[in-house]
Amino acid sequence: MSPVQIELRDTSFDPFQELFEHRKTFSKIGNHGACSTFVGTMREYNGGDRVLAMQLEHYSGMTEKQLEEIVGEARKTHEILDGLLLHRIGNVYPGEDIVLVAVWSTHRKDAFAACREIMEALKSKAPFWKKETLVEGDRWVENNTPGV
Repeated sequence: MSPVQIELRDTSFDPFQELFEHRKTFSKIGNHGACSTFVGTMREYNGGDRVLAMQLEHYSGMTEKQLEEIVGEARKTHEILDGLLLHRIGNVYPGEDIVLVAVWSTHRKDAFAACREIMEALKSKAPFWKKETLVEGDRWVENNTPGV
């Protein structure tokens, strides 16, 4: 079983409150020496156009399975003691957080590397589809922004 809690949500969340609550589940004494986090927030502009809203669609069951596989791959090469992966689905508006990836490890090297690896794989492999609502109408997002 993965030590990373994975959850898709159709409501907004406060990533820092989520981190605070998740951390309460840890033993007071342990090996959790480092935490690396990434929070992705919806921008108001994409490709030079103003975005009023975005619909994030997924394929239930398949998306969760793919996220488990992404975390499993990261666990093969990095120590992950615990983690939290939250991703929005449904309607999202500018300024709202879309994704939270947090990885706890004994040392920062694994925490940093695993967090980045999970986030980059999520952007390129996880089955999410984005439809933006613009002033001029709707459009499907064809490419994710590069992470490098």
